[in-house]
Amino acid sequence: MTDALKDAVKTSYGATARSAVDPEGAARIAAAFGYSAEDLAAIPDEANLGLSCGNPTATASLRPGETVLDLGCGGGLDVFLAAKAVGPEGRAIGVDMTEDMLARARENAATGGYDNVEFHLAEIERMPLPDASVDCVISNCVLNLCPDKPAAFAEIFRVLKPGGRLAVSDIALKAPLPEDLKASLDAFVGCIAGAIPFAAYAEGLKGAGFGNIDIVDAGADLNAYGEIDGQAACCAPAVESCCAPAEAEPSPDVHAGLLATLRAHDVNAYAASVKVFALKA
Repeated sequence: MTDALKDAVKTSYGATARSAVDPEGAARIAAAFGYSAEDLAAIPDEANLGLSCGNPTATASLRPGETVLDLGCGGGLDVFLAAKAVGPEGRAIGVDMTEDMLARARENAATGGYDNVEFHLAEIERMPLPDASVDCVISNCVLNLCPDKPAAFAEIFRVLKPGGRLAVSDIALKAPLPEDLKASLDAFVGCIAGAIPFAAYAEGLKGAGFGNIDIVDAGADLNAYGEIDGQAACCAPAVESCCAPAEAEPSPDVHAGLLATLRAHDVNAYAASVKVFALKA
């Protein structure tokens, strides 16, 4: 099932990367999850795909000269903001498992004239980076999509330098999901069904070796994902309907899946946008 889930995610995000996204709706989603107008004005227009559930660069305390890694970088939104924060002596690295997303990110980097960024095609559970090479790891609504979260947490721990930090935005569960929502491929690709409870998230990070773990409910309204015309997902699902069986094929409408989920369920009753912090001792 893991391979099927990853294939569905790749298909959905690949379609998102190739599509034209409603810029006003994407800006409203970004604003709802903590991006300022100045943030959005500082990056290429095509970098914001309306896929955020927070603004990790706002809470990562990035410093000039640091190396920062963005997991599931998409079109490069947070990579470009991080690149600005770490300056020309620093480095911002994006990792994504979807070729079309990386193509879009690299095009955006060329458009914006960024020379302190780099992008890698890889899964989070197996990243082509040396041990202890990164000062800070950020991510935006992506870790919930990893079927093997212990492997992802261990890999993050590996690439961080001693004293390095994890500062991500993600989705976590505050109540058990209904069975139909839990089994929905729409809801998995849309960042809901793959989310884990707050306590399990903290235990997973602790098991990987992290300390100083803090997981905070950001208090955001997940219905903000309906702001884009035809879109309703923090992670842009492209599957048939919220009630489709798990084996359903992705739909050509990349933004349709979680819109159906939002219409069928009050996802705020079960899930929350969270800010996650942790340190590598």
